[in-house]
Amino acid sequence: MEQDAESALLAMGGAVIDEGPTGIKAPDGGWGWAILWGCFVITGFSYAFPKAVSVFFKELMREFGIGYSDTAWISSILLAMLYGTGPLCSVCVNRFGCRPVMLAGGLLASLGMVSASFCGSIIQLYLTTGVLTGLGLALNFQPSLIMLNRYFNKRRPMANGLAAAGSPVFLCALSPLGQVLQDHYGWRGGFLILGGLLLNCCVCAALMRPLEAPRQSSGSGPAPQRPPRRLLDLSVFRDRGFVIYALAASIMVLGLFVPPVFVVSYAKDLGVPDTQAAFLLTILGFVDIFARPTAGFITGLKKVRPYSVYLFSFAMFFNGFADLTGSTASNYGGLVVFCIFFGISYGMVGALQFEVLMAIVGTQKFSSAIGLVLLLEAIAVLIGPPSGGKLLDATHVYQYVFILAGAEVLASSLVLVLGNFFCIRKRPETATEEERHKPPEDVRVDSREVEQFLKTEPEKNGEVVHTPETSV
Repeated sequence: MEQDAESALLAMGGAVIDEGPTGIKAPDGGWGWAILWGCFVITGFSYAFPKAVSVFFKELMREFGIGYSDTAWISSILLAMLYGTGPLCSVCVNRFGCRPVMLAGGLLASLGMVSASFCGSIIQLYLTTGVLTGLGLALNFQPSLIMLNRYFNKRRPMANGLAAAGSPVFLCALSPLGQVLQDHYGWRGGFLILGGLLLNCCVCAALMRPLEAPRQSSGSGPAPQRPPRRLLDLSVFRDRGFVIYALAASIMVLGLFVPPVFVVSYAKDLGVPDTQAAFLLTILGFVDIFARPTAGFITGLKKVRPYSVYLFSFAMFFNGFADLTGSTASNYGGLVVFCIFFGISYGMVGALQFEVLMAIVGTQKFSSAIGLVLLLEAIAVLIGPPSGGKLLDATHVYQYVFILAGAEVLASSLVLVLGNFFCIRKRPETATEEERHKPPEDVRVDSREVEQFLKTEPEKNGEVVHTPETSV
C-alpha cells in the first residue's frame, strides 16, 4: 500500500520520497513539532509584516511630506527582498546551514526596524525597513521551510498547512497592534517595538536543530558521508517538473495578490462605508486561517497525496474562478461572498505551493529550488499589482482588474495540469532498465545459504563442475 502511494506520487508529479540530506529518515514528530512552531512564527512575520507596516503610512506621509506612492515603496521593497533574494539564501544555507543563517537574519530584521525609528528621510526608510528588514526576513523564511521539509515526510502536507496558517494569524494580530503602537508611541516608537518583536526570529532559529545520524557501533562500518553539494544547484532546471512548476507559479503570482489589494477600494467605489469595506479583509483573513490547515490535512491523506499536484492546480483554478465571479459583484453582499470563496482558494494555494515543490524536487535540491522559484516570483510580484493599477487608471473600472487577475491565475492552473499530464506523467513508465532490474533493498541473503547453494548447484550458477574426470 505504501509502495503504491509512492509510485503514484512519482506518476502524478515526478515526486520523490527522500530521507533527508544525509540519508536520515524524517522523524515526522518529536522535535519536529518545535520546528513546525518556529516555521509558523517565521511565516507569519514574513508574509504579514509588509502589510502590517502600511498602518504607519499616513503618519509617514504627514511627517515627510510625501505621497502614498512613495510610502507604498516600503512594502514593495520588503516583498521584493523577501522573494528576490531567494538564490542568495540558497547559497548561504548550502554554505553555512539553516540555523546560523536564520540567526543572522533575525538580527538583520530587528536591526532594520530599530534603525528605521531614527531615520530622517524616506530614502533612509527604504534602506532600513525595506532592504535590511526584508533581507532579514528572507534569511529566516526560506531556511525554516527547508528544515520543515527535513523533519516531516508522511505528515509533511499537514505540517505545511499549519505553518502556512501563520500568515493570516499574524496579519490579524500585527495590523491592530501596529495601530495601537502608533496611537500611543508614534511611528518611531512603533518601529522600535516591532524591531524588538522581530528578535523572536532568533528564538525560532535556535529551535532549528539539525538532524543527526544515529550513533553506530564500532563494528558497523563508517558512518554515511554527506554527498558534495553545490552552493546553488542549477541542475533543477533539467527537471521538467520543476520547470513547469516554476512557470506556473510565476504566472499565478501575476494575479494572485491583486484582489486583496483592490477589494477595499472596489467596495468603496460601490458606495460601501469605509469601516464595512475594511472588514472585507478581516473576513478574507479569518477564512484563510482555517483553509490552510484544512487543505494541508486533506492533502496528507493517503488517497489524496499522490494527486497533490492536481489538487494544487485545482486550488489555482478555484482562485481564478473566484476572481472572475467577484468581478460581477454589484453590492456589499456580493463582495462578502467573493471574499469567503477567495479566502478558501487563497488558503489552499498557500498551503500547497511549497508542499508540491518539495514533492517534485526532494530534500537534496529543495534549498536551491525554492530560492530560484522565489526569484522568478519576485519579478511577477513587481509586475502584477502595478499592472492592475495601470489598468484601473486607464479604465476606472474595477471589474477589468479582477477579470485580468482571474485570467492570469486560470492560465497558471492550465499550465500546471496540462504540463504535468503530458510532460511528466509518462516519465516513470519509461524507467531505465537499471531501475527495473534493481534488486529490492530490503532483501537480505544469508551467507550460509549462498555457500550451500553454490555447493549443491554449481552448474546453474555458471561454474564448471570439477570432478576427477574433468580435472584430467
